[in-house]
Amino acid sequence: MTQTEDKPAELTSSPRMRTYTWQDPLIGAGVASGLSGLEYVRGMARGEFPPPPIGQTMGFHILDEQDVQPGQVTFRLHPQEFHYNPIGSVHGGVYATLLDSALGCAIHTMLPAGVGYTTVDLAVKYLRPLRLGMGEVRAVAEVISVSRQVATASAQIVDEAGKIYATATTTCLILRGSTSTSSAPPHETGQ
Repeated sequence: MTQTEDKPAELTSSPRMRTYTWQDPLIGAGVASGLSGLEYVRGMARGEFPPPPIGQTMGFHILDEQDVQPGQVTFRLHPQEFHYNPIGSVHGGVYATLLDSALGCAIHTMLPAGVGYTTVDLAVKYLRPLRLGMGEVRAVAEVISVSRQVATASAQIVDEAGKIYATATTTCLILRGSTSTSSAPPHETGQ
């Protein structure tokens, strides 16, 4: 007798499959050092540079150039079954990745050409569960402060009605000089 035969029918299901594609992330990273952060992130929104593969992996994106303003970036996500944790809601890592991406890109929009960043700290507060069928949610990030060495930003995940599902803050280290103009991606924690 197999393990499946021992389980009640309501505890088994047919396997699901998901496939997706992505482009070489180093194409955009190679261009990034010659553009201001705002030019680069808007270029991604317009499709001029490949989006980061994490977006395809997790299923989030910047809708269009209007979602990219100086010091503010919005990413969009439709919660899906493949985002779920074992207890029937979207995994906290999806929230954190979505928020980290929006926060980092918001900070990037405030940086001049040749200057990069990396996340030092990310603090997430989970307020409500995200679930399949609830519609699109947005991670809206806004810069609080950018200095020569450090930048801070805050973000919220909200639904179409404006209900808040999570909040986050970040501190990013600003990378100037030869460190920020290498072939490494501009954000080293998953952007």
